[in-house]
Amino acid sequence: MQPLDPIDPRTAFTSRAVLDANEPTVDKNKDAHITDLAREVAAEFSETTYAPGIVRGLFQLFDFVVLALLGFISAKMMGGALIAGMHLPLLLSIAGAVLFGLFLLSVDGYSILDMNHLAPQIGRTIGAWTMVIGLFLLVFYLSQTPISANRSWLGIWFLSGILTVSVIRAIESFLVRIWQQNGRLERRAVIVGGGDPAAQIITSLEAQENNDIRICGIFDDRDDERSPPVVAGYPKLGTVDDLVEFSRLCKIDMLIVTIPVSAEKRVLQMLHKLWILPLDIHLSAHMNKMQFRRRTYSYVGNLPTVPVFAKPIANWGGLLKRVVDITVASLSVVALSPLLIGTAIAIKLDSKGPVIFRQKRLGFNNEEVVIYKFRSLYHSQSDQTAQKSVTKNDSRVTKVGRFIRKTSIDELPQLFNVILGSLSLVGPRPHVPRQQTNERLFEEVADGYMARHKVKPGITGWAQIHGWRGEIDDDDKLKQRVQHDIYYIENWSLALDLYILIVTPFKLFSQDGAY
Repeated sequence: MQPLDPIDPRTAFTSRAVLDANEPTVDKNKDAHITDLAREVAAEFSETTYAPGIVRGLFQLFDFVVLALLGFISAKMMGGALIAGMHLPLLLSIAGAVLFGLFLLSVDGYSILDMNHLAPQIGRTIGAWTMVIGLFLLVFYLSQTPISANRSWLGIWFLSGILTVSVIRAIESFLVRIWQQNGRLERRAVIVGGGDPAAQIITSLEAQENNDIRICGIFDDRDDERSPPVVAGYPKLGTVDDLVEFSRLCKIDMLIVTIPVSAEKRVLQMLHKLWILPLDIHLSAHMNKMQFRRRTYSYVGNLPTVPVFAKPIANWGGLLKRVVDITVASLSVVALSPLLIGTAIAIKLDSKGPVIFRQKRLGFNNEEVVIYKFRSLYHSQSDQTAQKSVTKNDSRVTKVGRFIRKTSIDELPQLFNVILGSLSLVGPRPHVPRQQTNERLFEEVADGYMARHKVKPGITGWAQIHGWRGEIDDDDKLKQRVQHDIYYIENWSLALDLYILIVTPFKLFSQDGAY
């Protein structure tokens, strides 16, 4: 076979390219029934893992805080921290802590895979801290600062720093070993495609030293005659359609597709089914005779791959988003408590029934969540399945309900959903399961609809501030919502979230469509 012309998969395999495939994006897994073996394997991997990048970052942050604090305390106790006649205990302590982190990074001192080997870690720690003190001595010399003025401070800081950070590293090393044994620091991968290519990839990954990749199973659309039921000791758990359901029952991190890129039609069909999942998706370059540009390669361990889709809002992005959610939602509940209480009283006086309306909707990774809203319909006419959208002058809406729906006050109880973690402040609005418009399921109307579930749903979103809220009475309204939601997912940033939160209150009173 002739090698393919060099291509850049970041433009060849975009979400839009996948959407151009022939099949519509339909939630087929609703009718899929995965095997008992697949359910057993999914249960084994149901516990959440710790992202190595976040663990490493927290270790770095802890070192920085401890060393900066030790430097400042030492200066207060012993005096010193002078440079060119200026007393700068806080600045010099922060500078020393930053330099320590940089020196330790330069010798791979924060590698999670190496963290369980304590002796080398202690050696790197002492070496990096010694370099920091040596650099300080050089700066004092060049600035003509008497060494005697800083000797006691540096001595105490040096000794206390070595002792404290060594103890911290021993504790961290112990924790890392425990987490590795419990599978909390592993990266879980599913192989898509079986046979010899899958066997070679599994063998290559498992032969690597300090391998943190855990193979969860194999999925392949081919029958057992063309794709063996067991590959390198791992069972084939089902088809690609089964994989969609499997991924919702367990916590996996990535998919490694072994199908040659030369089989373009098959690859596109498969990616078309899989891109809705909130996972990293890689095309294995291990077996392919292809010539991608070198900068497009990524590595899973030592395995060369071509990244096709990345999990959105991952690692530190997800952590920061969660911190903002909890902080802003908690402050909002306190600030809006008079409005929340007043609305509850008005609803109770206006009509019979509970103040809060609870409804099942689809959340992250298509999992069902229960959301809270102020009740805006007469209790006897509540529509749990949203079979009929609320329309203008709808007789089911109460007097108070009409006002709180128009102003979106009815959505405010979802701040408690945000605090509990089932919703985010910003994200695609959650819909009820199997919701329809014009007697067609949403996923049948809007291509890419299921990709909205790659992130946690929100109280407000990119679609809402652009006017796509309220009644969905034609296909175009739903398609516009989906397009805006996908844009948000693919372009997420903390700044974008903050912009949407700031703009939302100003948009609520200038839009039609919410009744």
